[in-house]
Amino acid sequence: QACVFRLQTHQWCFLLCNVVLFHALLFGGDVVEEFLLQSAPAAYTDRSVLELRERARKLDLSETRPNASQLYPISSSPCLHPQDLLFLNVVLSAPGNASQREAVRNSWGNQTSVQGVAVRTLFFLGPSPLEAEREAAKKESSHYGDIVQCEGPSSRGGSERGQWERVKLAMRWVLLFCPQTRFVVLAEDSVFLNIPALGNYLLGLRTHPDDLYLGRVIHRAAPERDASKPYYLPFHLYPERLLPDYCSGPAFLMSQDVVRKVYVASDDITLPLPSDILIGLCARRAGVVATHSARFSGERHIRYNPCCYNFLFSSAWMSAEQLGVAWRDLGEGSGRSCGMLETYYSLVACKAMTYLE
Repeated sequence: QACVFRLQTHQWCFLLCNVVLFHALLFGGDVVEEFLLQSAPAAYTDRSVLELRERARKLDLSETRPNASQLYPISSSPCLHPQDLLFLNVVLSAPGNASQREAVRNSWGNQTSVQGVAVRTLFFLGPSPLEAEREAAKKESSHYGDIVQCEGPSSRGGSERGQWERVKLAMRWVLLFCPQTRFVVLAEDSVFLNIPALGNYLLGLRTHPDDLYLGRVIHRAAPERDASKPYYLPFHLYPERLLPDYCSGPAFLMSQDVVRKVYVASDDITLPLPSDILIGLCARRAGVVATHSARFSGERHIRYNPCCYNFLFSSAWMSAEQLGVAWRDLGEGSGRSCGMLETYYSLVACKAMTYLE
């Protein structure tokens, strides 16, 4: 019997080790990123950082407001009323993506408050060479009142250059017309955003944080040096060995002051890179450190599970149908009642299925 007992003990140890290993594989990366790979604090004694932060503090765009129609041929009603706004969702969308915008409006974009504090969702469109798309955007704007079209002098550049110019114009619009929002979420129209979870997290912060740049942080990524690959970055344009830590699109959050600092730092940033990396470059210039949250999915689509999505802040690459299902399952903005164990095992299931896919 002693031999049987020892064998059973070894079996239990074997099973326990496998359970621990399984959970380490699922959650280990998030734990390491969250606690061990946090970005190093910026050197606030650096003169250029201090000067940029001072420029951002003194930035005043009010004199340019009368000429804003040249940059924004279609503009939503501004946020200048005294209502406290917890966060503004800046949703980047192509003019032809009307069906996806409608899906966002009928799901998470329909939520206008969290715990009685206002939130707002606006769609920021780039310019279109098609007259039919321009007219459709005008009709959509007059019907819903949530469209801003950005068309600056350089917003018609190549794919990445044009996207970066539109992101900068979107930040400029926020600084001009929505200065009282506490936070800004920069997202794409294919993203699911869990407004209640994100709002409750922000309202639970003890103080109103400055320098909050929150998302799934990409840490110590190397620039692409192969000229045949996308986002090729030659050494003469970027001699550093590593890219700065940055919050991965297609969804992340910045406090209002970070939007201001990033906008000021973006003056001469023209590298051929995606806008999320360029925002990371601007943030580093301004002495802002990216903060990792595993509740943002980054570029990954998380396999759908209601209690898993009830915990997450975002999931990428959602179809219109998937947005509707998630919205209904999560109580149409009121959240879903999931116990601690149910949430835990749902996270295990959706993460496991996501990695398998």
